[in-house]
Amino acid sequence: MKAIKKKQYIIPIIICVLALAGLVFFYLTGSLSKSDKCEYVYIDDNDNLDSVAAKLKPIANEQALLSFKLLSRHSGYSKNIRTGKYAIQPEEGIITVLRKLKNGHQIPVRLTIPESRTTDRLAGALSRKLMMDSLALSVLLKDSTLCAKMGYDTATIVCLFVPNTYEVYWNTPIENFLTRMKKEHDKFWNNDRQAKAAALGLNPNEVCTLASIIDEETSNNPEKPMIARMYLNRLKKDMPLQADPTVKFALKDFALKRIYHNMLNTDSPYNTYKFTGLPPGPIKVASVAGIDAVLNAPNHQYLYMCAKEDFSGTHNFASSYSEHLKNAAKYSKALNERGIK
Repeated sequence: MKAIKKKQYIIPIIICVLALAGLVFFYLTGSLSKSDKCEYVYIDDNDNLDSVAAKLKPIANEQALLSFKLLSRHSGYSKNIRTGKYAIQPEEGIITVLRKLKNGHQIPVRLTIPESRTTDRLAGALSRKLMMDSLALSVLLKDSTLCAKMGYDTATIVCLFVPNTYEVYWNTPIENFLTRMKKEHDKFWNNDRQAKAAALGLNPNEVCTLASIIDEETSNNPEKPMIARMYLNRLKKDMPLQADPTVKFALKDFALKRIYHNMLNTDSPYNTYKFTGLPPGPIKVASVAGIDAVLNAPNHQYLYMCAKEDFSGTHNFASSYSEHLKNAAKYSKALNERGIK
């Protein structure tokens, strides 16, 4: 009789234990995310368990998030939070997600280097894509010791950056990022490009400097080689480049639509109306199209160019100064007619 009563108690207990185990199993193996697509969570070095949970909240099931926090505390994750960009797949359970975060199994970011005009702007743009302090990066790019260590000076450091797209980790330290960019730079400047630069009597930094001017002259890639050869012709004759974008850079006024005569006297080594030769360094991060335009410039005898009066973004080229003046007059007339000052 006692055995029967004992069995009567044991069976419900077993059922309760199994039900509880099933419930726990359901919550721990069920999907953390309520989204039907891959979502991304960025965890930085200021995060704690509560802030990580807050970042997961928009995509997580409410009960799953509670279970995640409970497991996190008992697994030690709350004391060892690792930075990075993490992909949360729809089918991933709580334990899988927790293991991913705890072990730092992040995914890389596809980073395209922007063609920024200044190191400050470059640093700002990169900090918006990476877990990187823009001020710290900007300071480093102006540090002569760091620049020399990388093989540059503060005027040429932007030559380090080739504006392609790379896969990097979101939490990459600044020094590691710069080292990676140096490796990518050296890979880009292969034997073929180095040989073409040498044939022009230029080094890679000088090619980037000229390319940066060409990039600012036009966004029309097919025309860039023509402009490149025109400037190479002027360099060969020791003529000033007289490139308007260098005046804008010297004045740090990139919104200028017209360059007036009084601006041409700006006392800056970047003013190519006042000083012959190339400026000390690029006036922006040179594009690949601009660099290759210099390296593959076609032969011609043009020494002058002026923006076309139709505002197409292309140019009229001239071999003589008198012909150039006629082109300049047409463009000036078009500016006046449109009220552009």
